[in-house]
Parts: sequence; C-alpha cells; structure tokens
Amino acid sequence: MSNAAFENMVSLFAKELRLCKVGSGEKVAVLTEGDQFQDRAQAFSAAAKALGADVVTVNFGSGQIADPNDKLANIGHSGLGSDTAAMAALKEADIVIDMMLLLFSHEQLALQAAGTRILMVVEPMETLERLLPSEELRRRVEAGGRRLKGATLLRFTNAAGSDVTYDLNPDALLTAYGYTDTPGRWDHWPAGFVATCAQKNGVNGQVVLDRGDIIYPLLTQLEEPIHFTVKAGHVTAIDGGAESASLRAYMENYEDPRAYAISHIGWGLNDLCQWSTELPGIGQDGRAYYGNVLFSTGPDTEFGGDNDTPCHLDMPMRNCSLYLDDELIVDAGSIVPDDMRVEGR
Repeated sequence: MSNAAFENMVSLFAKELRLCKVGSGEKVAVLTEGDQFQDRAQAFSAAAKALGADVVTVNFGSGQIADPNDKLANIGHSGLGSDTAAMAALKEADIVIDMMLLLFSHEQLALQAAGTRILMVVEPMETLERLLPSEELRRRVEAGGRRLKGATLLRFTNAAGSDVTYDLNPDALLTAYGYTDTPGRWDHWPAGFVATCAQKNGVNGQVVLDRGDIIYPLLTQLEEPIHFTVKAGHVTAIDGGAESASLRAYMENYEDPRAYAISHIGWGLNDLCQWSTELPGIGQDGRAYYGNVLFSTGPDTEFGGDNDTPCHLDMPMRNCSLYLDDELIVDAGSIVPDDMRVEGR
C-alpha cells in the first residue's frame, strides 16, 4: 500500500471514529484475525491515536482464516472465547473495532454486557468510502426505531403474494446507522436500517420473494419467485422452481431445525445504497437499501433470543408495503413518514 493510500485510509477512519465520539481518555481495541485486514488495523490505530485515544491491538490466530462471506455462512461461532486474555483485553476497551466478524456470537454479547461498544468493519474500502454514515442517517434510523418501539403488530405484503404478520417483541429492537457512541451498543459500518423480532411463535403468513430480490450470504438475485409458508414463527414449506430447490438444499445441509425459525424483520433507510449483487463485499447495500423490507431467518441472539444456529439468511425485498399497527411505513418500496423519508425519494 502506498503512503498516500494509507493516509487516505487514516483520514477516513478518523471521520468514522469522530462519529463514535472517540477521543482523549478512550481506550480503543482493534480486533483482527490472522493476517486479514492488517493495513486497515494499522490505519485504525493511527487514526485513534491521532484523536488522543489509547489503542490496543488484539489478533486472534485460528488457523486458516475464512473470507467474511464464508463466515456469514457459519455465523456466530468465532472461537474467540477460548482466548481468555484476548477477551479480557477487549472487555477493558471502551470500543472494539471488530474486523473478525463477531456477529451473532456469544463473545459479542459478553463484550456488550461489559459495556464495550462494538463497531464491525469488514466491507471493502470502496464500500466504506461510499457509505460513510452521517448524523442525518442516524436521525432517520432512530425515527424508525421509535416507531418500532411503540408498535405491537408488523405486517408486510407485496404484489407477488406476500402477506405475513409479526406479533412484535417490545424488547427486541436494532437501530443500525453505521457508528456507535453509546456504551454496550453494536453497529456495523456501513448500515442504515431498523429491525425487530416477533414474540415466540408470533409470525404467520406467506412470504414470496420476487424476481430481483436478494438472498444473503448466497449473493443470489432471484430470477423466479420463492414462496415461504410461515406458521408459528417457523418456515414450514419453501416452494417454487429450481432456485427454491437450491435454497431448500442449502438449509437442509445444516441439519439444524432452528435454521427454519424466523429471525428479524425491518426496513432499509440508506439512500446511498445500491441494489446489486455484483458489488464487492458482504452485501450491506442490499440489507440497508432505502425502502426495502429485510426478511431474515435463523439466529436471534442479537435481539435477546437463544437461537444460535449458524444458518442465517438475510433476504432484502423490494417493492413491499409494510405496516406498523395501522400506520403505513413503506408503500410499495417508498418510505412514507416524513421523519424517515429522504426528500425526492
């Protein structure tokens, strides 16, 4: 990496760390695995030190290191908990820059319980630059979070045949806007969505992924509809053509009935995101895409649940309509409430 490229990285990371309120007296832990993201780790360390923070680097060596997309196919099982010294160092930090991908792991929950805030950063640099978060994005995401917090029933539909309801769990709420300045809070750079979960067995109806909708971590953009039957919070049937058969085989390979549990539901609010599976990285563009509905299956530990299956599917859908109780939030892919809407979108 050239000196100019490294300095540009430091400058970008300093902008992000300022949003996270990193400054004098803070302790920043930079977490990596093996030889992945080492230039990035050095740049984060330099940016944090320039802001007056104390920095500790923690590198967890666990043999062959998987690509972030491959890790998402076996989510939540990092192995970091076996390194007691590393966990102790991370718990002492005010903020952990997670480039290991602790998402849905017991280790992440332990760090949050210790009051450590966590920022996950695993997307390519071009994505981080293009989707640098802002206070305006936070304002709109938190407006969505306030609506979710007060709602009891979520319903979404689409022209392909979706019609499903969620009896909401009032304690399950995720606001993801790409930075964190609150003790114990997790976020992911980039982001820009709100999400929640239902009460136990509280999801019922039909979900039909339409042509052009996306399945992560498979990085698949559908060419035909896939029909999910959902009863008492679980997928009971997956119907359609060849793509539905492929998805059934993928889920069956885990040999884990918990893979069929419904996980989180929410909608995207990041107007800078693009709808494409051709972009590099793990797919935050699709997950946070402005006006999507993000339908997910599998683990729910991020929301206080106990399902830690490694099979997690995020399925962002376009052109859906979503209601909270009687309020229309998303109308065929367009955000309705003024406090969440981007002018002209």
